[in-house]
Amino acid sequence: MKQSKILVYLSLLSFIVAIGMFAYLVNASKALSYLSDNPKACINCHVMFTQYQTWQHSSHQGVATCVECHLPTDGFFAKYLAKAKDGFNHSVAFTMGSYQQSIAISQDGANRVQANCISCHSNLAATLVDNAQNYHNFKNPTEYNDRWCWDCHKEVPHGRVRSLSATPNAIGIREWHQK
Repeated sequence: MKQSKILVYLSLLSFIVAIGMFAYLVNASKALSYLSDNPKACINCHVMFTQYQTWQHSSHQGVATCVECHLPTDGFFAKYLAKAKDGFNHSVAFTMGSYQQSIAISQDGANRVQANCISCHSNLAATLVDNAQNYHNFKNPTEYNDRWCWDCHKEVPHGRVRSLSATPNAIGIREWHQK
């Protein structure tokens, strides 16, 4: 009887410690910020400083957030499924240090960004398709479908900067992480 009481107390203590550690990890990693649309959530990991800084000084800064460009905009479920998938992949890459100095977008991410570019700029995209033979050096109208928007618009919205060391004194980032 006394031994089973000890097991119950140890089990309860283990459970409380596990809950405490989970709460600490959620707080330390700012995990709840990832549920928001705030672009500052994207700089919780230092590897995104360059992307945040260049976006902050771009033409898109006042009209589109990271979420509006990089995640599906066609529904709650699709958006949070993509956030969960990307979040898992990012946490593995950042924890293991398996990302490159120059971060590249995944194929799935590129497809989402392309769809969002076309969605936001639908009038322009329709004009390009209608006039493909006259503009953008297309040999035929179907060639338009095989190109990314950023094949031509390379500096939108992240500029030319593509590495972790490119913006070492990024304004606004230090203040965010000192809070």
